Amino acid sequence: MILGIMISILLVGGLLCWLTAKWNIQLTKWIALLAVLIDFALISNIWSQHPTTTSTGSNAWFINFQANWIPSFGITFHLALDGLSTILLLLTFFLGILAVLCSWNEIKERIGFYYFNLLWTLAGISGVFVALDLFLFYFFWEVMLIPMFFLIGIWGDSNRRYAAYKFFIFTQAGGLLMLIAILALYFIHGAQTGTYSYDYLSLLNTKLTPSAAGWIMSGFLIAFVIKLPMVPFHNWLPDAHSEAPTAGSLILAGLLLKTGAYGIIRFVLPLFPDASAGIAWWAILFGVIGIVYGAMMAFSQTDIKRLIAYTSVSHMGFVLVGIFAFTEMAMQGVVMQIITHGISTGALFVMAGMLKERLHTRDIGRMGGLWTSMPRMGGVALLFTMASLGLPVLGNFIAEFLILMGTFLVNVPLTVIATLGLVFSALYSLRLMQKVFLGPVAVQQAVRDLSVREIVIMSVLTISIVLLGLYPQPVIDMAKTMVNDVVRR
Repeated sequence: MILGIMISILLVGGLLCWLTAKWNIQLTKWIALLAVLIDFALISNIWSQHPTTTSTGSNAWFINFQANWIPSFGITFHLALDGLSTILLLLTFFLGILAVLCSWNEIKERIGFYYFNLLWTLAGISGVFVALDLFLFYFFWEVMLIPMFFLIGIWGDSNRRYAAYKFFIFTQAGGLLMLIAILALYFIHGAQTGTYSYDYLSLLNTKLTPSAAGWIMSGFLIAFVIKLPMVPFHNWLPDAHSEAPTAGSLILAGLLLKTGAYGIIRFVLPLFPDASAGIAWWAILFGVIGIVYGAMMAFSQTDIKRLIAYTSVSHMGFVLVGIFAFTEMAMQGVVMQIITHGISTGALFVMAGMLKERLHTRDIGRMGGLWTSMPRMGGVALLFTMASLGLPVLGNFIAEFLILMGTFLVNVPLTVIATLGLVFSALYSLRLMQKVFLGPVAVQQAVRDLSVREIVIMSVLTISIVLLGLYPQPVIDMAKTMVNDVVRR
């Protein structure tokens, strides 16, 4: 029950934060931090026990817990953990700790309810990464949506309500399509076997006609590419990112987008292998469009958070390309991109939040020359903009190199176009540094540099992205079995 315990710790911790805020605000913050720290310690212990995966099939699951929930409808409480889920839970709790620390001084109103929503969002994300009953998976998919809506709508910036409703409508529409697809798969499987079940491992054996597979896969795929996001379903992302509080942007970029990639890898490819292969060329094409379009839009932004948001559109285009290349190298690159993008882009959003807190503006045209008064932040910003553009020795380079090499074996012309994204990423990254930290001084008043708490946050992120760039093998080893299983299908 360790997986259920980890999710319960976040749920109970969120409730305690809400209740204790009436008496002690500082205790609320420590409860939130302790809840995520405990979960991080638990998943780290599991990682240490399973440093690599070599088993296949049913033996590939480190933990596989199943209990009846609503047996009359074939619904079970089925949670399981393999290499991919372990990596993603580590990322979830790692960024969750930083999200709590980012909010320590930033959030000043309704603090208890804020941490309640933050922890419940993390609980929903954690459930998505380990649920193997499709009804349970959909339940957690909705659990992570509603508290994130409140995080944006209550603690966001001036246009927060518009951004929150836009985020909710886009993701809820995709979620309803996925629910219809789940029900269709449930009834077809029941008609074939006489046993109605939402269990993932049972549904893998469902035989579908090409037409049915195409339609049902579309329901899943649209929900996941909205969350990824893929052009043209990306429209909600810049608004949500720019209006969300710092921790909200960190979780959106670092974790929520990854649930879309995880859904495609875990559900779309194994459940519908032939239909997935049939749309592979188109998926790669839209991924390449996202790479180039996101980079060009990032270059044209003046709002620092919208600029970083569009870089996510570009980087997630690499994920889509790598998934549908169906090669081991590209899929390993996808796993690396999921991790490194969460760290590097999350760090840029944390930095943007720090700048907004000090300068009370997101307009990069009003920031120039900040390196003079903020040399420590300038150095950190330089590192993570270099990571974003794929500089060697940093984790993003490994991820994008593997994706491009793996895709080159499948589609040379689209891979060549995708490499243009690396050129454009250099342009928007260097423009960001030039406008914010270099050039003429635009801010006359003294601006304080990083505090001790902020130094701790950025140091941990810095160490992580450098370690992944120098030694990515632990992540590759952990995901090896999952990658091989998906590619072989």
